[in-house]
Amino acid sequence: MIGVGLLGSGFIAETYADALRDVRDAELVASYSRGEQRAAAFAARWPSVRTWYTSVEELCADPAVDLVVIALPNEVHLDAVRHVAAAGKGVVCTKPLARTGAEAAEILRVVTEAGVWHGYAESSVFSPNVAKAHEMVAAGGIGDVVWMRAREGHSGPHAPHFWDAEAAGGGALLDMGCHTVESARWFFGKDNPVTEVFAWGATLVHGDKTKGEDSAIALLKFAGGQLATIESSWVEKGGMQLRHEIVGSAGRLVTDTASTPVWGFVGNPVSGLVEKADADTGWVYPVPEETRAYGFSQEMRHFVEAFSRGEPPVETFHDGWVVNCVIDACYRSMASGVWEPVNTTGR
Repeated sequence: MIGVGLLGSGFIAETYADALRDVRDAELVASYSRGEQRAAAFAARWPSVRTWYTSVEELCADPAVDLVVIALPNEVHLDAVRHVAAAGKGVVCTKPLARTGAEAAEILRVVTEAGVWHGYAESSVFSPNVAKAHEMVAAGGIGDVVWMRAREGHSGPHAPHFWDAEAAGGGALLDMGCHTVESARWFFGKDNPVTEVFAWGATLVHGDKTKGEDSAIALLKFAGGQLATIESSWVEKGGMQLRHEIVGSAGRLVTDTASTPVWGFVGNPVSGLVEKADADTGWVYPVPEETRAYGFSQEMRHFVEAFSRGEPPVETFHDGWVVNCVIDACYRSMASGVWEPVNTTGR
């Protein structure tokens, strides 16, 4: 049984705690939040938590903790990884790995020099429909993949720290584009790098909340000549939009993670219908088992199994670093208005 320590007590920490219930060989044994009240309340909601902490160092030193999962704001990922690595524990970090490619490179250096196991929690590639599409692509079902379009949109983040673009490192592109960049790498092959990008971004609606972009589009050109279009939006009402279109030489595939077998019109309010829903009456499209539909359970199961075997997972901090480098180039392109190269030649 792998003892898991969880850093954080917000939305994504709750999601990871729920996901870990689906992992047979893991138990959430310790949690951290910087405030005592929130730390105690979080632990009370998850009975397997034996000890809660207000110190990252103390959680990492807990002998019952084998694997630490970081569910903290972007700006503290590096410090958290340093604490975990110093304790010699395995570590999983939520997306994005860092705010910039340089910061991600430092995170990767820390775990590499410490020799600790690491996994990058990019949920999109683990969501069941995307995983099935990838399985069909790998089997040659649509021939050679030549183009992909991926879109993630909703009306804005849960937590206020995401709106602080200076602290978080960016806006919608960093928050959500990290998903679709990795999806593109997943479908086109990680041995087929993104070489250059062209991007646009603007603050169209939420100028009162953020200095970062709430809308973005990027084109990713791969070494093999393929193209991916990724779209990120914080301005869409009505819940999540999570869609992939993959075109190959012998067919095409479409995935829609936000699609649901349950929908209807409700006249009385029903809360908690779906993540980031903007209404709880009228026409509603609730997604059953969101933790599993979005791939969080599957990624945690994979990480624990790989950690138990002492094998690298399919998503490591190296992948998170590459994603950050691609997004860095996108931000440069937003400023320059031209295609920008992706620099992943060294760390």
